[in-house]
Amino acid sequence: MVSLSPESIRDFQDTIYSNYRESGRSFPWRETKDPYRILVSEIMLQQTQTDRVVPKYLDWLDRFPNLQALAEAPFQDVLERWIGLGYNRRARYLQEACKKIADEYAGEFPREARELEKLPGIGKYTSAAVSTFAFGIPNAFIETNIRAVFLFFFFKDETDVHDADIMEAVEATMDRADPRSWYYALMDYGSSLKKRVVNPNRKSRHYAKQSRFSGSLRQARGAIIRHLGKKGNATLQTIATAEGLPFERIEEAARSLVSEGMVAEAEGIYGIS
Repeated sequence: MVSLSPESIRDFQDTIYSNYRESGRSFPWRETKDPYRILVSEIMLQQTQTDRVVPKYLDWLDRFPNLQALAEAPFQDVLERWIGLGYNRRARYLQEACKKIADEYAGEFPREARELEKLPGIGKYTSAAVSTFAFGIPNAFIETNIRAVFLFFFFKDETDVHDADIMEAVEATMDRADPRSWYYALMDYGSSLKKRVVNPNRKSRHYAKQSRFSGSLRQARGAIIRHLGKKGNATLQTIATAEGLPFERIEEAARSLVSEGMVAEAEGIYGIS
C-alpha cells in the first residue's frame, strides 16, 4: 500500500477538483438525487459508453418515470426501450430490482449499500454508487475511470495491481463531506486521462480487453432479442436469416436466453417471456 500523508492527499484532491471545475462533464443523471433515476443510469452505464446511454436514459424515463411504472410494466415494453444498449439481461435485473423495492420495501429505496446489494443484479459497485450519489453516503468503490486515476497517481512503477490495494487509497483520499461531487470529479479525470496517456488500467490485475463482438454469442443473443422485440414471435431459422447469422450460433444463443428466462419457446416458436 502506498504511503499517503495529509499533504499528499490534499494535493491529490486539489488536482482532481481543479480539473473538475475546469472541464467537468454534464449528464442528466447528475442533475438528480432520485435513487430510481440514479439506479437506471448506473445499470445502463455498465459496459456502455455515455454518449449511447444519454438518449436511451431520457427515452426510458419518458416511458418509465418512476419505480412503480417500471415495476408494473410488461417486460416486452421494458425490453423494447432497452434494445440498442446491449447486455439485455440488465433490463430484466433492473425491473426485478424495482419490483422487489415496491413489494418488500414499500417503494422506498434502501439507503445503505449492503441493503441495495440484496437487490437482483445489483453488485458491489452499483450498490455503493447508488448509495453515494442518491443519499450522499461516503462509500468506497471503484469503476474503470476511478481505477485509472489511482493507478496513474499512486502506482506509477507497478504492474499487476490488485483492486484491494487501490481500495485502500480510495478510502484514504475520499472527500467524505461531499462524496457525490468527489466521485464525479474522479470519473471525469479518469475519462480525460485515458485520452492523454496509455490506459493506466493496463497496470491492473483485473484488466482484460473486451472479446470480439462480431461472431460472438453476445452478438447472437442481441440479434434474437432485437428481432423478437421489433418483429414479434419467430422461429430461429427466421431470426438467423433476417439477422444474417449462422443458425447454429442463433440456436446456441437461444438456449442460453431460454435458460435465463429472457425468452420462451413453444413448438419451435420463440418470443419474449
